[in-house]
Amino acid sequence: MASDTSCIVVACDGSDQSLHAAKMAANLAKATGQSLKLLTVFPGSKVERLVISGVWPTELEEEAKDYGRKVFDAVKEAVSGIAEPTDEVLLKGEPAHEIIEYLQANPGTHLVMGRRGHSTVRSLTLGSISEKVVRHANGPVTVVSEQHQH
Repeated sequence: MASDTSCIVVACDGSDQSLHAAKMAANLAKATGQSLKLLTVFPGSKVERLVISGVWPTELEEEAKDYGRKVFDAVKEAVSGIAEPTDEVLLKGEPAHEIIEYLQANPGTHLVMGRRGHSTVRSLTLGSISEKVVRHANGPVTVVSEQHQH
């Protein structure tokens, strides 16, 4: 299958939506023969709260690593038997900004991410991470909508 992308990166936060997106990304990687990378962002708001509360950078680094480990372990379990991730990328800061910067620094990346189910009013006033990423991405982005179980 011809493709302009060199790898598939799934942005995850450990939520059900992101795990659903990870499964879709794993199936896409398997179908196209591309590598699957995992990406998560330790949220900037959490970083600011920890710094304000007096947590030193070494403790902050440990907390970020713990956050990444939990998210990556959940994703690896979700994609087990579909595709084996080749890399794990842990970023720190505001999620949309960090993801966009990652995409700019890594051309040829096809990003897959879940969409959080906010109310219409909230998404109109705040915007979502996925909407910001789609608006500013320089490559293909697949946004996987939340699936409701009936």
